[in-house]
Amino acid sequence: MAHFDIPLDLPHAGRLADRILSLLERYLEEKSIEAPALLDVADRLSNLLFRYSSEDENPEETEARRVRDEAAAVARELVEAAEANGVSFDRFGQYIRNLFECLEMGEEGASISLRAGENPQSLQRPV
Repeated sequence: MAHFDIPLDLPHAGRLADRILSLLERYLEEKSIEAPALLDVADRLSNLLFRYSSEDENPEETEARRVRDEAAAVARELVEAAEANGVSFDRFGQYIRNLFECLEMGEEGASISLRAGENPQSLQRPV
């Protein structure tokens, strides 16, 4: 599957995790959907990456790899929780793809973003 291959960027991943949390909070409120478990996972992802979002550089390599792997696991859990709650929409899928790209997992991001609702015909997707 076509994907963007970019280097690890935990600071931007942290900013994306915060955007995902805000996006889901607004979406669930607008749609009157009760999904506390989904918001809990989104909050865990945001909290995990928050400390890196104000930095310009990744932490040292050992920490960066550990955080990347943990963030990817929580992001996968987030998509599963979204599916379980019937939450699927284009912007959410785009943010999920972008997050995985920042974690150096662009190929997985291109795939999992479709489960989160990204439009496969989106001009934002790699070709």
